[in-house]
Amino acid sequence: MGASAAAFADPLDTPAMASPLAQRTLVNGLAHAGARVVAAGQRGHILVSDDRGANWRQANVPVAADLTAVAFADAKLGWAVGHDGVILHSRDGGSTWTRQADGRAEAQQQGQVRPLLDVWFDDAEHGMAVGAFGLALCTADGGGHWRHCEDQLDNPNGLHLNAVRKVGGAVYIAGEQGLLLKRGADGRFAALPSPYKGSFFGVTGNAATVVAFGLRGNAYASADGGQTWRRAETGVQTGLTAGAALDGGALALVSQSGQLLLSRDGGATFVPETVARPQPAAAALALPGGGLVIGGVRGLYAHVPSAAQAKN
Repeated sequence: MGASAAAFADPLDTPAMASPLAQRTLVNGLAHAGARVVAAGQRGHILVSDDRGANWRQANVPVAADLTAVAFADAKLGWAVGHDGVILHSRDGGSTWTRQADGRAEAQQQGQVRPLLDVWFDDAEHGMAVGAFGLALCTADGGGHWRHCEDQLDNPNGLHLNAVRKVGGAVYIAGEQGLLLKRGADGRFAALPSPYKGSFFGVTGNAATVVAFGLRGNAYASADGGQTWRRAETGVQTGLTAGAALDGGALALVSQSGQLLLSRDGGATFVPETVARPQPAAAALALPGGGLVIGGVRGLYAHVPSAAQAKN
């Protein structure tokens, strides 16, 4: 018993291990840092690519906690979040990272730590991280200070907050039990009428359409900022885990079973795209000029849609 305790290494005190196989392990989050692509995932692994996902190199990360999401305000300033309530910050486009916050204080006060599941920044100063059991943290100084901001969300039951994203100029939060929130002019996130009572894992879209997606192949599209929704035809029964808006107007969804689906009709219908080596997906990022980087259980790969789809 004593030997096991002595051998335990707290992931918050253990730097991520450098590994040539890091790009083949679980990736949960993807983001642009200018022209660079940044990926975050298991055991504190963060990787960067300067050639559209063809090659990756591992970043210096001070923790080995599993990371769930990454976001950048510009080409240099980025944040990554994950388990143990950790929040990391980069000032050099994702090459090196420092810890801004973690959940140790919460663990001491409440006996548990809620994981953070997503992060978004409006600009270099203002950002939000969301997570399990309604956890919401906000900053107005680039992460110098993080404060609880659950009181700004219409989430009285403390439902899990799975994603926070900006779509078409508005910021949305997607969560469990059909929870969909939208930020108003006063900064408060008000509940939207929800078309579905299952979990939503994320939102994607463009200036014309926002799409919320989640369990069992369910996806819903709105052309009026989330006031009304129509069910999208996806043709799949597995969870839809990530989405992206491609250049030219196409919308992409990926699934936990490895399907890649594209819509060319504003989210009404998603059709399967042939993928050479499909794998369970957890993250997707559109590339300028066409193509996607997809991350999941078996790491990272780049995909260029077929000519027929790319003409969208």
